[in-house]
This record gives sequence, structure tokens and C-alpha cells, in this order.
Amino acid sequence: MKNDIKLIDYLATRRSVPAFQMCEPGPSTAELEQILTLAVRVPDHGKIAPWRFVVYRGADRARIGEALLAMALEKNPELSEEMIGVERARFTRAPVVIGVISTAGPHVKIPEWEQLMSAGAVCLNLLMAANAHGYVANWLTEWFAYDEKAYPLLGIKPGEKVAGFIHIGSTTFPVTERPRPALSDVVTWVGGEG
Repeated sequence: MKNDIKLIDYLATRRSVPAFQMCEPGPSTAELEQILTLAVRVPDHGKIAPWRFVVYRGADRARIGEALLAMALEKNPELSEEMIGVERARFTRAPVVIGVISTAGPHVKIPEWEQLMSAGAVCLNLLMAANAHGYVANWLTEWFAYDEKAYPLLGIKPGEKVAGFIHIGSTTFPVTERPRPALSDVVTWVGGEG
């Protein structure tokens, strides 16, 4: 993606790329800091930042994949060779994976639902910021986002939840469009004609 593209053109063509289609290079540390700086510019009622990031890079991604594979085999010892490979590669498909961790909880003024939506907005901003830096990205959760036994391995604290794992990298695959909902299926108009 070119940095000089107009925002309206970008929004009309924004597309996630599957993590298994990603490759090196990924963003540098300086680029990641810029991407994260852009990502936090989201609606955040009360300015409480009800989310945080865990950045997974380098050899630790393979270590995490091996540990996730062990957990998956514990749950299902009959995993196929294909699924063993899938589990092992969960964090190595992309050069960088960013965990968006929701820290939402009871607050005297800010509903927890609004805090959760802010974490979702951070996920989308990460996708767009990665694209703005010339990288492809994908927002995934997968089984370990919902398995608290995996949380210590992933740097997630008790009481936190995973909003998503944002995979960021490059690709050699063509970026293709997918079907989008028809407005008539998702829009209700209330009020007069414009």
C-alpha cells in the first residue's frame, strides 16, 4: 500500500490478508512504535486506556508455538499431522504478532461495554496503521484467546481478555476482494429523506 493513497480510496479497498500468506519483512522496532502510537488514537471514554499490547517477535514466537502445540495435544492427542503443523506455526506465520489485551472492568463512570469496544477500535487501528506503513495485517483470535490456561504463556494477566492478535508482515500473494454485505441487509433508515 502506498503512503500517498487517499483515505477514502484506502477504506474502499481495505482488506485483511490471511496470516498464512504472510512473510518477511515485518516492521522494524521504530515502525512498530509508530504503528502502536497510531493505534492508541481511538475513542476512549474517560481516557482510561482499557487495553494494552503484547508484541511477539523473533524466536519467542516459535517457543510459544511449541507450547501451544503441547496444550492442543493435551486436549486432543489424535491431532492430524496437518493440525500439528498449524498449531506449531500459530505465532510464526507473520513476522510480528501484537496481542491487544482488554483490561476492561467495572468503573464508576465508564460502562464495561464501552471499554470493550475501545479495545476493538484499537485492533482496527492497528490493521490500518500497519497498512499505512506498507504492511499487510490480519486480526485473529483463535482458541488460545479463550483458554485461560494459555494466558501465562502469552503474557496475559488474570482478569484480562484477548481482543485480538494482530498479525503483521509482507506478502507475495495477490490481495483479493471478498464479498461484503449489501447495505439493504444491514442498514435501517430512520427519519426523512436526505
